Amino acid sequence: MAQHGKKYRAAAVKVEPRVYPLSDAVRLVTETAFAKFDETVEIALRLGVDPKHADQMVRGTVVLPHGLGRTARVLVFAQGEKIKEAEDAGADFVGGDDMAKKIEGGWLDFEAVVATPDMMRVVGRLGKVLGPRGLMPNPKTGTVTQDVGKAIQEIKAGKVEFRVDKTGIIHAPFGKRSFGAEKLLQNVEALVAAVVKAKPAAAKGKYVKSATISSTMGPGVKVDEMALIAAEA
Repeated sequence: MAQHGKKYRAAAVKVEPRVYPLSDAVRLVTETAFAKFDETVEIALRLGVDPKHADQMVRGTVVLPHGLGRTARVLVFAQGEKIKEAEDAGADFVGGDDMAKKIEGGWLDFEAVVATPDMMRVVGRLGKVLGPRGLMPNPKTGTVTQDVGKAIQEIKAGKVEFRVDKTGIIHAPFGKRSFGAEKLLQNVEALVAAVVKAKPAAAKGKYVKSATISSTMGPGVKVDEMALIAAEA
């Protein structure tokens, strides 16, 4: 069994085996991030839903107040006048069948995909490639739309898409360590509020069962999920 390195163990010692208020947890994560690079900070929310049932699926998007600390490369599937609209809005790649063929050939040099409804006939055949990577355009997340300009701008501004996995957990990034505790707190509060708002009507009992935040390399810090929900109620 692999063991953690000295730096991780030194950081983990600072984390007590208890739940923390969200603000304290965020501060602690920034203090225990030890990598030389600017670590991403993310939250893991274990929800009281059964994703096997369609009416208990939790997914949505949120534009974080301070973005994610990086600008996503956006691919847009469009034709006609929508091509110029996408280019003017800052799309990194725009096309149709040509882009689909590149992806089928193994090209994946982008972090987000937007498509106009009429181009889903082209995008549809890419489901096995884009789907598992969370890149498949979807009307529910605003990535299948006629308003491609708005979709691109939101993604570039730091829009985060969240979706519960098959184990009932949402993993989502909410910034970089360099943001500092205050900006990270505002970002994670916006993210949690969006997840709470997305609670399906079919979900019964306790919605957020546990919450943990961590940096890329650092130890996880457990968050008081009861206070978390109370703050967003």
